[in-house]
This record gives sequence, structure tokens and C-alpha cells, in this order.
Amino acid sequence: MQKVAEFNFEQHPHLKDAIISFSKEVTYASILQSNNYEDAYGKYEFMAAIGAERVLGSNKDSFEQLISFYQEKDSWLFGHFSYDLKNQIEKLESQNRGNFDFDELCFFEPQYLFLQKRGQKKITVHLSASASSEKLNELVAASKARLSLNSDKLSAFTARQSKEEYIDSILELKKHIQFGDIYEINYCTEFYNESVEIDPITLYKKLNVISPMPFSAFYKSRQDYLLCASPERFVRKVGRKIVSQPIKGTVKRGSEPKDDLLRKHELRNDLKEQTENVMIVDLVRNDLSKTAEKSSVKVEELFGVYTFPQVHQLISTVSSFLKEDVHFVDAVKSAFPMGSMTGAPKIEAMKIADRLEKSKRELYSGSVGYIDPQGDFDFNVVIRSLTYNMDRQFLSFLVGGAITNLSDPEKEYEECLLKAKAIFEL
Repeated sequence: MQKVAEFNFEQHPHLKDAIISFSKEVTYASILQSNNYEDAYGKYEFMAAIGAERVLGSNKDSFEQLISFYQEKDSWLFGHFSYDLKNQIEKLESQNRGNFDFDELCFFEPQYLFLQKRGQKKITVHLSASASSEKLNELVAASKARLSLNSDKLSAFTARQSKEEYIDSILELKKHIQFGDIYEINYCTEFYNESVEIDPITLYKKLNVISPMPFSAFYKSRQDYLLCASPERFVRKVGRKIVSQPIKGTVKRGSEPKDDLLRKHELRNDLKEQTENVMIVDLVRNDLSKTAEKSSVKVEELFGVYTFPQVHQLISTVSSFLKEDVHFVDAVKSAFPMGSMTGAPKIEAMKIADRLEKSKRELYSGSVGYIDPQGDFDFNVVIRSLTYNMDRQFLSFLVGGAITNLSDPEKEYEECLLKAKAIFEL
């Protein structure tokens, strides 16, 4: 791609809004925002890939196809890994009916690429061979006007399962834990709206105002949209270093500073939350070890407490160094799906979750992100997200939580509602 322009946000304060709106005109788009969160590993504050120069959509041998697709040309790639890729990696299946048309894996080389590095007030623009300079000029002109966020409030969501059904499922999961089938499992439940007409762009902007997150994403693949307010990194690669940052452990923010500080302290020292977190840390260490240099897997931070608009969360950081002879795509494959969204042991947890959950996860519990021309990448965990199919006018979101033997079913349900708070406010 050729760098063609550079813009300063002081002269173009509404450029990001104009870029997001530009996605209406294309079939594929990916906008990734960090919302000024401090992140020792992140490189970019804002990234937007608009339009597709070439596309890989795959539902078979997907990781192998991604390696070939990347090797065709040293270019930027943006895209997703659907949760149902698990069925290609292991002998698993997804029994529930899906409502969206996301490929199990999809990546595209953008026509228009907008990049803002952390700590900078400028954005650089790169164009592919098929991109239009005239269209870029129209976009810049449109950025002079502030765009409205006005939209009707969403109608009430319907729960795929009642509170009583949810609690019954948690009690059955605890039996599996007590019998020794699993130690921990992530269980998800769905809320949905049918025959609802929305503007995905406006709804995403509202979500990002209510719940600005370090791994926010607006993602469009044909008629399907993802509106994501994720706080979690799945895996990142810089050089040969791999970093994963699983989240396990959640508590509601306090209404007053003193109460808020107390809740952070309680979260950090809560045995149940620590148990959830350390089990997944061990799982991630095992996943990374499959592609790591000998003795290079390290826990850089255990039980870090991080603060977000609605919640405090317990985040740990695990790193490794990739073996010289291992392709970077295999580092993703060996860690997918992420342990924070499965449980331990991973395969048995996925089997049990698929049997008891009432919805196909599809892109939820998957990942969205980018690969750069040098083979470095950064991918989030798709949680705290809405998915929308424009043709069917179907809007959905799932919420998950870690279940251990110490879990209280009633409190687990309350935690699901807490995690969905920002979406219910839309």
C-alpha cells in the first residue's frame, strides 16, 4: 500500500466519525479503537480498514488457507476468527442453529487504511491500487461536520433462556465439576431482538461513548455487523514475543471513590475470582508452550486489577517467545479458542458448553484484529458485543461467565446482567 496523506486531528476533529461512516459504502470494514487506555503492548490508538482489495472467506482448512493467503502478498490483513473454528481444530461440533453468515475465518486486504499510533495526534492514510483519491478527498471534506448520535432507544431484548433455566444449567455444570469432568467452564447465554431496524454505525458510536474499551471494534462482513466493546486481548505478537491477557474476575464499580477502592481490594483478594483466574492462566501457559521456545513461557502479571466504566476486572499477562521454525498463524491456532471463553480442560469444557448452551456462539467468543506486513498481529476477545444481520434484521448479544465449584448460580446470573449493562442502556 502507498502512503498518500497525513492529517492532524486538530484540523480534522471529526475525521474518525467520517471514517466509520465511510464503511456504509463498502462490503468489508474493520475499525479498531483503544480509547486512550494505557497498554504496555499496544501500538495503535486507531485503525480503520475500509473496503477490500482481496478477501479470504473460509469454512474449511481455514488456518492453512490463511497462511497461503498471507504468503501471496506482504500486506496488511484485517479480519476475524469465529468461535466455531474450534470444530476444525478439534473433533467438536456446534449443535445450535446460527443466525449470522460470518465465515468461520475471514481476512481482507484493505483498499483504504487509516492508522493512528499511540501518543500521536495525526493519522496516516494508505491506499491500495484500486482505491480512489477522489473518494478520500470526499471523506476529508465530510469530516468537517460533527455527526449526530441521535437514535431511538432499542426495544427490550428477549432472553433465550429464563433466569430459572440459567440457574438449572449452572447447577448441572457444578455437578460436572464435582464429578471431576472439568475444573472450570465459561457458560454463555443470549439476549436478542427480532425484526429490528437499526443503523449499526450510530449504535456502535453510542456503545463506544457509553462503554469505551481498549479493544473496541466496529466490524462489517457483507450483511453482518459486529459492534464490540471488549476489554480483553486474546493474543498479540511483536517480533517473536507472544502476549496473551486473559480476564477472569469481575466486580461492579462503587458509586463513591471510597467504595470503589474497597471493591477493587475485595476483587484482588477474592478466593473464587483468583481461582477462576489462575486456572485460565495455567491453560494459557499450556497453549503458548505448544509453539514457544523452551523455558520462554512466563507469567508477567498475575491478578492485575483493571478499571473500566462499569466494572473492575482481574487480568493476568502471560508471554512466550515463538520458535524460529513455527509460523505465526500456528501460534494463534494453538491458543484458539481462548481459555477465558472455554474453561479447563479446554476440550471437555467446550463439549459440555455446546450441549447446555441454547445459542450458537458464532463470532462471540471469537476474535477480531489485524496482521501487519511483518507478521506481527493483535487480536481481541469478542465479548460485550452486539451482532446484527442487516437482511434478517436480527440483533443479538451473548454474555458469559466462568463457573467453578465455588460459583453461586444467583450471583452468576447477576454478573451476566452487569456485564451487559452498557448494552441494555443503548
